[in-house]
Amino acid sequence: MRKFFRHPKGGRFLLAAMMCLIGTSRLWAQGNYEIQVYGSDTVPPKTTMVELHSNYTLQGQRQEIDGVYPTNHQLHETIEITQGITSWSEVGFYVFTSAQDGHGVQWVGDHIRPRVRVPEQWHWPVGVSLSTEVGYQRAQYSPDTWTWEIRPIVDKSIGRWYFAVNPAFERTWHGPDVSQGVAFAPAVKVGYDFTKKISGGVEYYGDYGSLRSIAALRDQQQQLFAVTDLNVSPNWEINFGVGVGMTAATDHLIVKGIVGRRFSWRRNAAVE
Repeated sequence: MRKFFRHPKGGRFLLAAMMCLIGTSRLWAQGNYEIQVYGSDTVPPKTTMVELHSNYTLQGQRQEIDGVYPTNHQLHETIEITQGITSWSEVGFYVFTSAQDGHGVQWVGDHIRPRVRVPEQWHWPVGVSLSTEVGYQRAQYSPDTWTWEIRPIVDKSIGRWYFAVNPAFERTWHGPDVSQGVAFAPAVKVGYDFTKKISGGVEYYGDYGSLRSIAALRDQQQQLFAVTDLNVSPNWEINFGVGVGMTAATDHLIVKGIVGRRFSWRRNAAVE
């Protein structure tokens, strides 16, 4: 399964949805709860994908700022459940949690994420889908508590190479960044299949701040991850990575892992 490595409608629909959302709209910066570059695939109908996103900040922010807990030595566990609706649509739901000395295990918030993609029968030269995500995070973990994101997704496999681009646009609905309008937070993945089961590559995550006034480099969030994907079965998704922050505003060292399992409710569905 390629979802970023992994894993819908027409061109007019995608463009119209983007313009509507952007026109209304900064969502939350790289929150490090679900560190992932999306691919264009959606979960098939009558199928449920359950994933556990884990990451640990080895070197991060050490002081509490404006009531937000420091990120240093925080462990994040996120449960993502995605249900396929049609051959071109799905809905995902997230539960964010955090564990840290002095704060214990805490519920952080929830997000919901509907997504549509261009159907395969259209035979586009690249995979294209559009995700929108809305949700809440507690103020101790993000000063911007209610946020909205729209994420265009474009990907392409060329031989053993895989490329994915997610130029996300984000907006805050409740919190100090409401007045900033739309923010730009791109993500990119480049992968290479060393074997049929093992892929390696790099993932980039950025947050450049408001489109009205791009932040100075020191205030931007930019992370680069070296990652490995294990393609052991179409029903499993396994990704591990180590990331470094490249600016002063970014957590400096993070390890992450994603383990997912697909369950099909169709009759006579093969399970591996």
